[in-house]
Amino acid sequence: MTKLRGNPWAVLATLSLGFFMTLLDMTIVNIAIPDVMRSLHASLDQTMWMISGYTLVLAALVVTAARLGDMKGQRTLFLVGITLFTLASAACGLATGPSMLIAARVLQGLGAALLTPQTMAMIVAIFPAERRGTALGIWGSVAGVATLSGPTLGGLVVSAAGWRWVFFINIPIGLLVLVLTLLWVPDLRTGRAHRLDVTGVLLSTAALTVFTFAVMEGDRYAWNAGIWCAAAAGIALGAMFLRHQARRQDAEPLVPFGLFTDRGFTVMTALMGAIGAALVGAIVPLGLFLQQHLGFSAVHAGLTLAPSPLISLMVSPFAGRLSDRVGGRRVLLAGLLAFTTGLTAATLLTNDGAHALTFTLPLMLMGLGTGCMIAPLSTEALRHVPAQLAGAAAGITNTVRQLGSVLGAAATTALMTVGSASLTGIHLAMALPVALLAVAALALTMTGSQRPAVLPQASSSRP
Repeated sequence: MTKLRGNPWAVLATLSLGFFMTLLDMTIVNIAIPDVMRSLHASLDQTMWMISGYTLVLAALVVTAARLGDMKGQRTLFLVGITLFTLASAACGLATGPSMLIAARVLQGLGAALLTPQTMAMIVAIFPAERRGTALGIWGSVAGVATLSGPTLGGLVVSAAGWRWVFFINIPIGLLVLVLTLLWVPDLRTGRAHRLDVTGVLLSTAALTVFTFAVMEGDRYAWNAGIWCAAAAGIALGAMFLRHQARRQDAEPLVPFGLFTDRGFTVMTALMGAIGAALVGAIVPLGLFLQQHLGFSAVHAGLTLAPSPLISLMVSPFAGRLSDRVGGRRVLLAGLLAFTTGLTAATLLTNDGAHALTFTLPLMLMGLGTGCMIAPLSTEALRHVPAQLAGAAAGITNTVRQLGSVLGAAATTALMTVGSASLTGIHLAMALPVALLAVAALALTMTGSQRPAVLPQASSSRP
């Protein structure tokens, strides 16, 4: 086992397994909501905060966690995050009431936020540029598969063992990741001192927390004045954060503006947000249609959706390798077109005469598209980012992806309530990601690749 210490592929497997757990827990618990409500005598609002609490903390703290990784070492933060996530999973499974479950989910979100940006940063540091596309392709496939497979795995676990095992299953996996990290993952350090921008941390955390809360809770409170005020406050705090960062560009900011001189990083980061929103907007209404309109059980609905993550898992590593050979933009464009075609077909086939096999081919196309989208996104975003800025870049890209998912979920929820006919809202919700991906494909074709000048180096901290 010790011979594998520092082996790039062993490190990648370890990091990807930890990353998979955190993303899976964003969607796998959705299928357990009815069982949780019955078991803990929880209201729907309380149960929904089981999901929202996790997402809120994860979205708000990723940027800060990325900087902490630069300061304390990415391996150290990854270990702390895995430990906290595993302990919080045990607390979730042992919860005796809704309040305890919500608190444990918040701690889970904190653990996920601590470890998530470290995975990308360590992959960039340990893999040479010529093999980074394949590595990030595999890592990217984890993101796509975890997001899409949640309903399938959740349905199987809840049906076989009960909702508590949705959380208990994380314990052996977390312990395995912990041991493998200690054995295989080297402690990569730059040898330079760092300072934490406390004001920036407070402003970014407040801005992301308030804005994310407003978006997640908007539909529940019918987008009343309080929600709009919260959203405006979040945007104002975000503007204050950016102004503060502009003043600290020579003193280790949380967001180095020099990253955005790379057109590839800027375009791909924006696409991460759009694709994150599209993935949520595609799967949620289709899963709801299968259960509510066709009367499928959770397991049956999950298995019906299974072709998409399975195809994505098989395609992503090859898509990453192909990105290195022919260019990530071409692979990404092919993925956008495949996913959009599959989702358009699924939308047109969503009617009362549908059955499980109706969606097999569209879902396979969507899986092909996901595999071809996720892999080159990270590769192209980080292709020219130097290792010393990888932590900051990882924090930015992961935050944008999380915000995209939150906005996509909010828009999907709102659209599903539109219209008097039973399927109108579902069709509108599924049309949204089609439009998003069409715009993304158009933007990709209009923005040519550009190799930037050397990005600015992170300056040493001031006394």
